[in-house]
Amino acid sequence: MTSVLELRDVALHHRGGTAPAVEDVSLTVEAGHSLALVGESGAGKTTLLRLLLGLSRPTAGQVLFDGAELSPRDRRQMRLFRRSVQCVFQDPYSSLDPRRRVGAIVAEPLRSLGIETRAGAAPRVAAALEQVGLPADAAERYPHEFSGGQRQRIAIARATVCRPRVLLADEPVSALDVTTRVKVVELLAELKQEQGLTLVMVSHDLSVVASLCERTAVLERGHVVEQGTTAQVLGDPGHPYTRRLIDSVPRLPA
Repeated sequence: MTSVLELRDVALHHRGGTAPAVEDVSLTVEAGHSLALVGESGAGKTTLLRLLLGLSRPTAGQVLFDGAELSPRDRRQMRLFRRSVQCVFQDPYSSLDPRRRVGAIVAEPLRSLGIETRAGAAPRVAAALEQVGLPADAAERYPHEFSGGQRQRIAIARATVCRPRVLLADEPVSALDVTTRVKVVELLAELKQEQGLTLVMVSHDLSVVASLCERTAVLERGHVVEQGTTAQVLGDPGHPYTRRLIDSVPRLPA
């Protein structure tokens, strides 16, 4: 398998912190596949996502993109990286600028990355909005005119409009109600298949992980304690912490 993103022996120490946010973490994100990062709050999941996004730099180890170490000083590499790796955040309410129309929000990656002019962006924005199931007039409206689930679809359209190779998702459905959550998960699965996306997802919802991700890495206090196929990790966990996570999932009485 070809890796598109990789962490090698990565650590990140916050200034003044007594313990590292993450330490000695190695992960491989294989092209066209999906990886879930799971663990309790404070386990280091979002820190790893920031490292994979190039938003944080490790204090030890390497972050690699297409086999080469990611270097913020290499403008050519970073421009290719930004075109190739996009993110969907947790809160669909705070991640969209309420003062801008949806069309301008979705077009932002095309303009900021120099992919399209304003005129050239319009058909790509329309196609992206259609692909996530939003009405044709959505581009002319403002975020407050949409429901939470529709806003997350707008965020997904913004992340996928430039046809990235990798989509990083930080708890993308946790702020949504159960019915909407299922629909957004189905949408992500469709986009992954149709566009050949590589997906990395932070989630505490193991049912979402089981339905979307082929591989799972379990984090505890900044360390990866278990990783493997999702079927193996969730079906036959080898680490006590993983078993506790699975046992903590609410179940209906028999």
